[in-house]
Amino acid sequence: MPGTNLTREEAQTRARLLDVDSYTIELDLTTSEKTFASTTTIAFRASQPGASTFADLVGATVHEITLNGVALDPATAYADHRIQLDDLLADNVLVVRADCTYSHSGEGLHRFVDPADDRVYMYSQFEVPDARRVYTTFEQPDLKSVFTFKVTAPEDWKVVSNAPTPTPEPIGDGKARWIFPPTKKMSTYVTALVAGEYHEVQDVYEGKHGTIPLGHYCRQSLVQFLDRDELVKMTRQGFAFFEDAFAYPYPFEKYDQLYVPEYNMGAMENAGCVTLRDEYLPRSRQPRSFYEFRCSVILHEMAHMWFGDLVTMKWWDDLWLNESFAEWACYHAAVEATEFTESWTGFTNARKQTGYRQDQMPSTHPIAADNYDLQAVEVNFDMITYAKGAAVLKQLVAWVGLEPFLAGLRQYFQDFAYSNSEFTDLLLALEKASGRELQGWAQEWLQTAGVNTLTPEFELDADGNFTSFTVVQTADPEWPTIRRHRIGIGLYDEQADEDMRGHLLRTSSIEIDVTGERTEVPELVGTRQPELLLLNDADLAYAKIRLDERSLKVAINDLSRIDDSLTRALVWGAAWDMTRDAEMSATDFVHLVLANIGQETDAWGISRIPVYAAQAVNSLSSPAHRPALQEQWQRGLRQLLEDAEPGSDQQLTFMRSYASAAVTEEAIADLEGLLDGTLTFEGLAMDQDLRWALISGLARLGRAGDRIDVELAADNTISGKEHAAAARAAQPTAEAKAEAWETAFVRADTPNETQRSIVLAFQVHDQQAVLAPYVDKYLEAAETLWEHLGTHRASVALNFGFPRPLASPELLDRVDAWLAQTTANPAAVRYVKEGRADVARYLAAQARDAERAVTA
Repeated sequence: MPGTNLTREEAQTRARLLDVDSYTIELDLTTSEKTFASTTTIAFRASQPGASTFADLVGATVHEITLNGVALDPATAYADHRIQLDDLLADNVLVVRADCTYSHSGEGLHRFVDPADDRVYMYSQFEVPDARRVYTTFEQPDLKSVFTFKVTAPEDWKVVSNAPTPTPEPIGDGKARWIFPPTKKMSTYVTALVAGEYHEVQDVYEGKHGTIPLGHYCRQSLVQFLDRDELVKMTRQGFAFFEDAFAYPYPFEKYDQLYVPEYNMGAMENAGCVTLRDEYLPRSRQPRSFYEFRCSVILHEMAHMWFGDLVTMKWWDDLWLNESFAEWACYHAAVEATEFTESWTGFTNARKQTGYRQDQMPSTHPIAADNYDLQAVEVNFDMITYAKGAAVLKQLVAWVGLEPFLAGLRQYFQDFAYSNSEFTDLLLALEKASGRELQGWAQEWLQTAGVNTLTPEFELDADGNFTSFTVVQTADPEWPTIRRHRIGIGLYDEQADEDMRGHLLRTSSIEIDVTGERTEVPELVGTRQPELLLLNDADLAYAKIRLDERSLKVAINDLSRIDDSLTRALVWGAAWDMTRDAEMSATDFVHLVLANIGQETDAWGISRIPVYAAQAVNSLSSPAHRPALQEQWQRGLRQLLEDAEPGSDQQLTFMRSYASAAVTEEAIADLEGLLDGTLTFEGLAMDQDLRWALISGLARLGRAGDRIDVELAADNTISGKEHAAAARAAQPTAEAKAEAWETAFVRADTPNETQRSIVLAFQVHDQQAVLAPYVDKYLEAAETLWEHLGTHRASVALNFGFPRPLASPELLDRVDAWLAQTTANPAAVRYVKEGRADVARYLAAQARDAERAVTA
């Protein structure tokens, strides 16, 4: 959209010119169901009287603009979503009266009508640059100010913002006015407004710095699922931990957490007014990994009150200062302050793997990315910023020590409270506290891209003792940085317990610094080769690791004999990396999972590793023997389901996986029997979400019949509508695909979560015939989709809609031809390149799996 892509240079110029004293934002949410009235008054100073600048306002109908008492003509002053401001005074007042549009994409002010009861709910989402869709702004993080919201809404609504909620003033006709007190000083993107017929409960946290009011809000139709006691417990645990660790009191007046519908993110750290997906209030049974992740999200957003809201980056180059630190802090806090004491194991099994994957894409970038404009920022909210950033900070903490690290943070918060900073400011604080030189570390880890691979190389004597041992470090030729790593090396051998059962236990370990391409390890010379040798023992480093031939064989057959869950997570991860890199066959990885997942105890291991195995089956295996592997996977899951403890997470996960893996008439009959009640498993509750999983499994095979419509009639909720839309999109018919394509890729008015559900279900393995026409349709759409659907919906469509199930050399050629001539938005091109990279990886893995079949 012209005028919306603010550049870093423009922001720096405006920041040198302006200081923003205050905003007064008057919103009337009663004017219509499509638009709302927005009047903004901004008081600001200019360092150069007579200079010019601009204010931001996207997609509005502007009625009046007044600068310093002089009326400006909206027809000439407002163009390309910017308001031109000339002949500035030293002290200025800008008043803009406009009508703005409600969103259905989760950007700006989102409006939702709950199909369960027709109640209305609204919430704002402003990161990165969308406050300007609701009120007139200087939309950049380093022009902080104080904000006074004045909101007109129906008198029976709840209205919540950053400042404490005032008593509404009735104004007649069923309306009321909320006049909020001025906020603390903050950036525009963390201001917030939530309004509607929300259910509200209030609690408090009594800390050593005073009392913090705690509000929880949700839709009326979800009240029964608001597990208030658990949420309040985690919130209190987080506050107690962070206020102590950061030695800085919570910097705002209250802390509301609002669970909102159709959210396009996980959550958002609006100062004192955190919004979260209301899927975090599950209506059906979920495994422990779900609750562990929800805990990390709650703690992540709370950490942002200090990292991001109290101290904010000057520009989005330092986005990682917000996200990487909040990500590290949430896992650290979960381990130290909550029941989820093994959260770093879950991080290794799930979150860290997303960082490794993203870091091997052609779009990889340094953690401290070069975000030269807002378009670059929007596509760099990825797992390098989150997962890799947190992993790298974890190893920095191990290097400098936790207490010096925290001491540096404490000084940083004191020095930059309610203002803006740059990375160098934090680096200086950490150097001072730790006594270590960190410039080299920052260059090596934050300003370069790519992931290293560490491989053991050794020789043995006749008795099986090491005569030499070297850790070999490699890097991708495109990102050739060789880094310093602090790693553990663990040696695991069988030990019998009192029942004479064999366990693989760590018998010895050492810690070393890996530097350069080859690091000799003389400490291991003369040591007997263990059954299992593990580099990066204890997961200190961010690096892929390789298993030697003996260790890999032990892992495939006996991974479950390893007692330590973190060790198992590292072995799971190494095997999965080797499979994705075509060094281990997909068939062997599937056998590894089937032989060992039934004994896994880590919550994320149980739920995530079957997802990896399903990808190995359907994407990485040789097409020639894929049907046979699919049946092995399906039958193996059926056996795991039967063997699982009734009511356990394993049972629930294996049931969901079985529904997705069904390929035979036997499995189809099982799914139908479970839905009809003729088949049951002890302890397995056939709740609403599981019913949709079974129906989706049947829909994928073209066997759902009228079940989708019947189930939707019984589940007339937004979740039911989204599940039904996904199930229809998964059906293997030309008609179903055409309807799904129109709804998700063409129509711009489809709500974002409905669109996401459809796109995730559209590209289904083993549907090549009906999907083939959508290769050209996808590439044609990619030319204009970013402008047509907007940032969020276009990114979902282009990322998950890429035709990966049609992986072939011909598909690569077709995509390469498109890349050679496209004029599409660079963000759209990024997603196409990432899809291409996945397909190339699939083909290499398929070839490896075919070799395995020949030699087996």
